[in-house]
Amino acid sequence: MGHHPHGACGGRRTKRCSPCATTSSQSQAATTFRPTNTGGCLGSNIPVSGSQARIVIPTAHSLPNGIASGSDGNLWFTEQTGNKIGRITSAGTITEFSIPTANVSPSGIAPGPDGNLWFTEVGHNRIGRITTAGVTTEFPIPTSNSSPWAITTGPDGNVWFTEQTGNKIGRITTAGVITGEFVISTAGSSPVGIVTGADGNLWFTESRGHRIARISSTGAITESGAKQSVEPFGIAAGPAGTMWFTDPELGGAIGEFRIP
Repeated sequence: MGHHPHGACGGRRTKRCSPCATTSSQSQAATTFRPTNTGGCLGSNIPVSGSQARIVIPTAHSLPNGIASGSDGNLWFTEQTGNKIGRITSAGTITEFSIPTANVSPSGIAPGPDGNLWFTEVGHNRIGRITTAGVTTEFPIPTSNSSPWAITTGPDGNVWFTEQTGNKIGRITTAGVITGEFVISTAGSSPVGIVTGADGNLWFTESRGHRIARISSTGAITESGAKQSVEPFGIAAGPAGTMWFTDPELGGAIGEFRIP
């Protein structure tokens, strides 16, 4: 299985980090860190008011991981050890769907442009697709033991995913055809999170490469300068041309990366 952040669940640690700068192959981009903690766990419903209502998943010890909004208005999540995809309504009603193949360790999940949910099978080297009716189809990845982790819809109408041990970024059509696996120049970079940015590119984290990188819809990869104290994990697009990422290895920090 792929790399897991230390202290991802429990352990209230806080660290204040000084601003730093990284250099891309084309221009300067600033990276700023903001203190946070690692006390939160997935599986809670947190309204805007800030109160928290814990909702128990029927399958015990299912290890819920990724979560995403579906086209049906519900939330969908992966159960890594439960080997299921879960659906939860805004009222908290959970329905679980077993994945046909055993022990696939579903991880990331994202809504696709086709109205289905797409997820990674880190333990069985496949990409999965589940309809809002709960019908699952699985697609093998050409690179063996690639450890697919995160997944997202790209600006080109395809679905993109990271291959953590394969050291590649993958692209799959909504028909289930993998049309590209793009090699990252930095060996052993361990790509984890991936998301579409406001600039029309996809941005991803290199946990062991110690950097943020981008890939165009044609597969051209540009890496920012490495900073050894950083091990970015999850990533999301922020306002005003920024990318935000988590860094669980840095004592619990949130980083902000400005798109050049």
